[in-house]
Amino acid sequence: MWWQRPPLFAYFLLAAAGGMLLPMLHAARTGQPRIAAIFLVSAAGCLLAAALLTLALMNRNPRITARAQLGTLLLGYLLMPLVAAVPLHLAMPGLGFEPAWFEMVSCLTTTGATLLDPASVAPSLHLWRATVGWLGGFLIVLSALAIMAPLNLGGFEMQSVIHGARPGEGWASLGVAEASARLLRSTLVLLPVYVGLTATLAFLLAVVGEAPLDAVIHAMSVLSTSGISARADGLGAGGAGRLAEAVTVVFLVLAATSRGPRIRFSRADLQWLRSDAELRIMLWAVVIATLVLALRMQPDDTGIAGQLWGAGFTALSFLTTTGFVADDWSGDSGSAMALLVLATLGGGIASTAGGIKLLRAYALIEQGRRELGRLIHPNSLGGGGEAARRLRQAGAYLAWVFLMLFLLALAVIFMALSLAGLDFEAALALAIAALTNAGPAYPLAAPGGPPLAEIGAPARGLAALAMVMGRLEALAVLALLNPENWRR
Repeated sequence: MWWQRPPLFAYFLLAAAGGMLLPMLHAARTGQPRIAAIFLVSAAGCLLAAALLTLALMNRNPRITARAQLGTLLLGYLLMPLVAAVPLHLAMPGLGFEPAWFEMVSCLTTTGATLLDPASVAPSLHLWRATVGWLGGFLIVLSALAIMAPLNLGGFEMQSVIHGARPGEGWASLGVAEASARLLRSTLVLLPVYVGLTATLAFLLAVVGEAPLDAVIHAMSVLSTSGISARADGLGAGGAGRLAEAVTVVFLVLAATSRGPRIRFSRADLQWLRSDAELRIMLWAVVIATLVLALRMQPDDTGIAGQLWGAGFTALSFLTTTGFVADDWSGDSGSAMALLVLATLGGGIASTAGGIKLLRAYALIEQGRRELGRLIHPNSLGGGGEAARRLRQAGAYLAWVFLMLFLLALAVIFMALSLAGLDFEAALALAIAALTNAGPAYPLAAPGGPPLAEIGAPARGLAALAMVMGRLEALAVLALLNPENWRR
């Protein structure tokens, strides 16, 4: 069909052009003609580039597979920030193109680390940052279902093991018809839910007291788990406070779980709420972290209830790698390092959250519990059925392999940032924040470290590469380096 002919990168350009229309309309309505013109010209440039790319490659006979689309996805994360940085650079010429590129990498990978002073940035540019993060969140969910799932990557290797698939079955190449059709079907399923949840949250945030622009930006940030905000005080700006945070909790859970982007509020969804392992791990992690963090918080006039709420909401926000901090949060840098641990744990597979992923953590916990049980009763049976046995065996093995790759990547990034001039604490905090796509954790965990605007271009470049690595995961990058992909 005709829609299968254009390359995937052309659709990336079309999505960027569509996203630019939102800040353009906002700038035009709020009396910022220069910024509106910049976004209009940039959108036209993206449309022209997409048309030329389509015309140049329209008559080719491609062998598009899921692996080829994975390569295009990596190319998109490397090149699309260059496209998205153009309007930001033109609107803020004193910023420089490299910082603008870093800002867009952070937004597209839903990391949310920023080197901008929120007060010095035009509201329309904040809307553009949130839009890029929102599009990046949809891109990762779409690619998880349409690209990663057929290749058993991104956590789907765990599901394959649980359901009895043999290792390597998902690595088979998918032909052009199936790969392209899968992308279209996934888009038609995900986009209405993603837009609907975002619009619902924006409406609820506006009802509880946030300004309309802040409500839209925060709704986009929550659903994409990017943590982007137009204000230094973040979520709950304008006096909404705990009401905004309470409204956000449900959507944070939906954004960071595998079924969230596909939820239909049906009977199957109720069954998911009762039996999903990722939800149980998320609940226990938040409860334990809340108690630990609340004990470390400084006493203030919010009382015990306020401290528990502040610790609980902040813990959930960082577990989902969003990075919003509650108004009642009063923790120190030591508590912030605990938040980095939560961000490392991450959210669910096929979600916008980063980190190791909850299903892998569940497999390791189950295997650890079984081994402890065997120490007490060596001849005991594990129980739980065949799926539980596969999870404790092959699932735990795959989870352990990924954990080792994650820690190896973290060590390399940490050492590279140290060589780039950052001290131990700042390098460790930035490496974890970048690799887990939880950018707001850096200034919290390293309050004495240099701001991102001052760490230098080499360190920012390393952090940007870590963001892309964390977004795609090490296994996906290794899959692209597999020699089988080089053979025709």
